[in-house]
Amino acid sequence: MRQVILAVTLGLASTAHAETAITVPFDGNFEDATFAVESAIVGKGLVIDYVSHTGEMLNRTGADVGSDVELFKEADIFVFCSAVLSREVMEANPMNIAHCPYGIFVAENADGVMVGYREYPQGEMQKVQALLADIVADAVEN
Repeated sequence: MRQVILAVTLGLASTAHAETAITVPFDGNFEDATFAVESAIVGKGLVIDYVSHTGEMLNRTGADVGSDVELFKEADIFVFCSAVLSREVMEANPMNIAHCPYGIFVAENADGVMVGYREYPQGEMQKVQALLADIVADAVEN
């Protein structure tokens, strides 16, 4: 019974709030965009925990899953956290842990290079979204 309740709860949670991404075009190549994003994150005094090379994985595994669709020429996701901001939003609502860590992606497709991040819910998580917007603005303007 416990597994059924958990499965139903997880199913409802995954459909209850659909996430969208905010993207900004980058005037340059993929390598310049990743360098700009990395520099902007570090420039805020934040530490990048991990860089997920999602584009490489998707390109490498496409045939294995029966697809020949190229979603991205390249795509990386920079994963990081802010101790100050994370504590603030989780003290307001401990379930904001679901949004941590934060990520900014750089992706290149047929339309060009873009930089983006997940849109966060209204309330205290807008502080995180403002930080991400500021980092992306720094990256695309430099």
